[in-house]
Order: sequence, then structure tokens, then C-alpha cells
Amino acid sequence: MRIVLATNNSGKIRELQALLAPLQMEVLPKLQFTQEEVAEIGSTFMENALIKVRHAAKVSGLPAIADDSGIEVDALDGAPGIYSARYAGEHASDADNLYKLLDAMRVVPDTLRTARYRCALAFVRHADDGQPLCCEAAWEGVITRVPIGEGGFGYDPIFWLPEYQQTSAQMSAELKNQLSHRAKALQQLLSLLRSHSLA
Repeated sequence: MRIVLATNNSGKIRELQALLAPLQMEVLPKLQFTQEEVAEIGSTFMENALIKVRHAAKVSGLPAIADDSGIEVDALDGAPGIYSARYAGEHASDADNLYKLLDAMRVVPDTLRTARYRCALAFVRHADDGQPLCCEAAWEGVITRVPIGEGGFGYDPIFWLPEYQQTSAQMSAELKNQLSHRAKALQQLLSLLRSHSLA
């Protein structure tokens, strides 16, 4: 099956292609069909994932998968949440967003720096699919005081996993692809795809 990945984020493309590699699916980035970005006007991760997945299916004419994900910080009442990718502004870089978050957390004590990555995944067979397959998962961690590690993307250098004594930016891609919010959501989605005889 050929399937479109509804993202232009190169980090997400690499991660999802690796996670989908075991399936007999040819994963195509949305960029092969359009450079147009669709407005993420949903109020939840899942609403935004559905907006993106329907757009990707429409422009490609193929089944599509979309994820919407971000980081929720307890001390910031769940911010940046759905605004994670544009926390420091519409065209902010990963570093801009990360340092804005560290600045917002400057006076938060170590015991209150809990956070989670959250991922919503949606799959549609076509743009007007009335029964999209939807999954959501979270990955619990703690916000560091300085960036640590060179890998990953987004907020990975400040997302500390106490049980592994490292940030997600220090993890091997293989380990991250077992533990992450995106990996957990995708495992749920793969189960749904199999139960619907789509994988």
C-alpha cells in the first residue's frame, strides 16, 4: 500500500518512516504532492491531526497518516501544548521554542518540572473517510534546565527521562522508537490497521 505522511517536518518523517518500515507500505512525504501547509485551527491535537490527514489525502488521492504532537508542561498549565511548534512565533526554530520554554521555566523548582510529550495520530483511506482511525499516546518526562544531547528534534534536548538518566536527544533512534509518544500511538494504529485488514 502507498500511503502519504501528512507532514513536512523532516524529523517526524524520519521517525515515522522508521516506525512504519516493518509493514509492506510505501511511505511518501506530503511534499511529493504539495508544499501547501493547511491551517491547524483545531483546539486539540486530534482535531489538528484530522485536519492535516484529510488535506494530505485530498491532495494526493491516497490513504494518509497524520500526527499532531507537542509537549505539555504541568507548571505552565499544559502549555505550549498544541502551540509547541510555534511557541516562540509562527516561523520559530526548534531552538527558539526550546529556549522560550526554558525561560518560562526559569524559576520552577526541580520537583515541579514534570511534562509529557503527547501524540495524536489519524489515518484515513480517502479525504472523505467517515471512519478515520484515531490513536493518542503520551510519554512522561521532566524538563531540564539546559539542553543536553545532539539527537532528535523539537524539545528532545530538554526532555529528561529519569529512568534512563538521559534526555530523548541522547537516546539512540532505536530506543526512542520503542518508547516515544509517537511510537506508542503508532503501535495502537498498526493494531487498528490490522484489525481492519489494512496492514
